[in-house]
Amino acid sequence: MAKLSQDDLLAQFEDMTLLELSAFVSAFEEKFDVTAAAPVAVAAAGGAAVAEAPEEQDEFDVILTGAGEKKIQVIKVVRELTSLGLKEAKDLVDGAPKPVLEKVAKEAAEKAAESLKGAGASVEVK
Repeated sequence: MAKLSQDDLLAQFEDMTLLELSAFVSAFEEKFDVTAAAPVAVAAAGGAAVAEAPEEQDEFDVILTGAGEKKIQVIKVVRELTSLGLKEAKDLVDGAPKPVLEKVAKEAAEKAAESLKGAGASVEVK
């Protein structure tokens, strides 16, 4: 397999959705046993330790808490958001409260929550 240049890789990433990119980053971290989180710089002056800044949450879970009256519409949205088949999506909706998406970016979580709410579901983002 020929090596791809940095520009070629960036072009490939431009075509990916946020969910696909998030899945890629997770797979990359697992494969190479690394973390994509930015390192936190800690400075010490005169021997005094400086406290680390609190980490801002960057991974969110979208949890379906109820299907509402339009259960079929909610199942359709769950299928769009995930790669689940019809039976798996129905089981997820029937078994609420259940996570629909886990450890996704804030934008992706908000978009998914809006889609589910638009279909009549009750949703929590944690």
